[in-house]
Amino acid sequence: MSFPHHRPRRLRTTPAMRRLTAEYRLAPADLILPAFIREGLSEPNPIVSMPGVVQHTTDTLKRAAAEAVELGVGGIMLFGIPETRDAEGTASLDPDGVLNKAIRDVRAEVGDSLVVMSDVCLDEFTDHGHCGVLDSDGYVDNDATLEIYAKMAVAQADAGAHVLGPSGMMDGQIGVIRQALEDSGHVNTGVVAYAAKYASAFYGPFREAVDSQLKGDRRTYQMDAANRREAIQEVELDLAEGADMVMVKPAMSYLDILADVADMSPVPVAAYQISGEYAMIEAAAANGWIDRRAAITESVLGIRRAGANLVLTYWASEIAGWLKES
Repeated sequence: MSFPHHRPRRLRTTPAMRRLTAEYRLAPADLILPAFIREGLSEPNPIVSMPGVVQHTTDTLKRAAAEAVELGVGGIMLFGIPETRDAEGTASLDPDGVLNKAIRDVRAEVGDSLVVMSDVCLDEFTDHGHCGVLDSDGYVDNDATLEIYAKMAVAQADAGAHVLGPSGMMDGQIGVIRQALEDSGHVNTGVVAYAAKYASAFYGPFREAVDSQLKGDRRTYQMDAANRREAIQEVELDLAEGADMVMVKPAMSYLDILADVADMSPVPVAAYQISGEYAMIEAAAANGWIDRRAAITESVLGIRRAGANLVLTYWASEIAGWLKES
C-alpha cells in the first residue's frame, strides 16, 4: 500500500519530530579548525578573501586554540608562514621556526585537550611555492622531497604534534613519514593522509592565507578533477603505508569521492571544506543572497552525510558555539 497509508510528511511535522528522526547530526568533536600563524606579526592580519579568518600571532593563536577547547572542537590544524623562504624550504626544519614553535606553544596552552595537527608540506616554505623541491628542469622531485618530509615530520613530532598532515601528494609520502616517526621513537604520533587531494580552482583564497609564491600549478602531483577511481587507489596506497586517517580535499565538488572513500575505508575519513568554499558562502551571505548560518550548517552537514567522520572547516569554532547554544 502507498498513499494515504504512507505519508512521509508525518516525520516532518514539527522541529522536535525532525530532530528525533534526523539521520545525521553535527557535533563539535567532529570539527577541526584550520589556523594560520605568520612569523613577525605584532597583531593578527585579516585575510581579505576569507572574511573572519586571520593570520595569527602567537598570542591570538593560543587564544583560538583555548576557545576551541572550551567549545568542544575536536582538533586544530596548524599552517605556518615564515619570514624567509628558499628553494628547499629549510625554514620548515628549524626547531624554532614558525610552525614548530606554534605547535609547542599550542600544546603548552591546551595540552591533550585538543588534537593538535600540523601541515607537513613545503609550499609555505619554498620561494617557488611548490610542495616539493625542484629538479634542474623545474619538475617537482618526488624522492628528494620525501627526504625533507621525513625530517619535517620528526621536527613537528618533536614539537608536540599529535597528528601530522602530509598534504603534498608525493608518491610514498605516508610510508616514508611513518618510518621516520618509528625510527625516532614517535610511535604514538598519528598521520592523517591527504589521500585524495585534487588540483582545484577553489584553493584561491588559501594562496592569500599562506602568502603563496606559486607560479603555475600543481597538476603534476595533485589529482585531476576528472578522475574518480584513482582516488580509491590513492587511499589504498596510503592505508598500506600506515595512514591512521585519510582525507578527501576539497569537499564540496568531491562529495562523490568522499562517499566512495567512506564506503571502503577501515579508518576515520576526513574532508576539508576549503577556502574557496568558505569564501563563496561568506560572499553570498554578505550580499544578502543566502541565509549565512543556514548555508554554513547545511554545507557542513552535507559533508558529514556524504561520509566524513571529521570535517576541517574555518567555521569550526563558530559552528561549535551555535551547537553549544542549542
